[in-house]
Amino acid sequence: MEKRLLMLLLSFMLLTGCSSPARNDAVFSDVSIPAAEDRLVVFTSHRKEVWWPVVREFEEETGIWVDVVEGGTNELLDRLVKGGNALAADVMFGGGVESLQAHGELFLPYRPGAEGELDPRYRSENGIWTPFSALPIVLVYNTKLVEKNEIISWQDLMKKEFRGKIAFADPRRSGSSFTALMTMNAATGDPEFADRFADQLDGRLLESSGDVLAEVSDGTALAGIALEEAALRKIAEGANIALAYPAEGTSAVPDGTAVVRGTQHPEAAERFLEFTVDRDVQELLPKRFCRRPVLQNVAADTLAAAGLPAPETLRLIDYNVQDAAVRQDAVLMSWSFRLGGEEGAK
Repeated sequence: MEKRLLMLLLSFMLLTGCSSPARNDAVFSDVSIPAAEDRLVVFTSHRKEVWWPVVREFEEETGIWVDVVEGGTNELLDRLVKGGNALAADVMFGGGVESLQAHGELFLPYRPGAEGELDPRYRSENGIWTPFSALPIVLVYNTKLVEKNEIISWQDLMKKEFRGKIAFADPRRSGSSFTALMTMNAATGDPEFADRFADQLDGRLLESSGDVLAEVSDGTALAGIALEEAALRKIAEGANIALAYPAEGTSAVPDGTAVVRGTQHPEAAERFLEFTVDRDVQELLPKRFCRRPVLQNVAADTLAAAGLPAPETLRLIDYNVQDAAVRQDAVLMSWSFRLGGEEGAK
């Protein structure tokens, strides 16, 4: 399967350095399209270049047709909360696992066959979600406007020259931004650090995490907070950015996959979840997506070839997923208060 997936990626000009393919449905133009009620519906917060090859190879291998609905993590979860079974969603693919855990009532517990091979740090206690990839939070800065080593810690974000010049996505919309808030509090040992960081933004928020790297690269912002994989991909594209792992420590919270409660296609949904932790898929995560696999014993040279430092070289905090899930509503309510409500983003 690894060879087929790799050929699928290459056939759509997926270059080295974690580049991106374009979707081409013409490849499947000779396939009879099943009725809507017979298709697996996958909600995903992944970018297309991530979900597309995984979904396409799953369709090729299983013969199951997949409809994909894209959106931000919290946006999609909110749609599930409000829409219930009327949305006919079967799988949630993507989103920080603390966000999935916080909405555990939406999902059916499931233990994949490969669970014993998963890194213990990334396993779900109750089976509500299955990890897909581990995603360290990093600091990014514009290499033309910020000197090297000028921003290497969470505390550096509080320098007066960065006030109002930090790119950060609204955590009410972005799951990775919520993870960043919880991470900075835990890493600094200051439970009010995120509140002070909110003030440092000076009312400036972005609509999505995808906007962070673009603003830092073009100099609209001097620095920002992003996921490691997204930063590495942007760097590979030649953007004017560099990344730093916060000196106080950072988190490597996985994103996950979960079977939606009330799914019309439970067996197909479970097969998709199993597919996301298949070893061939997991070994391609660093090679093609600059993402860290959650399966144990993936060769260190596979990570190094993708520019990913070995896990033991990172200062990773003990991020409590359950605690973050329990506190999510309160943290976001406090955030809204400080930023002036839902319309505070601009």
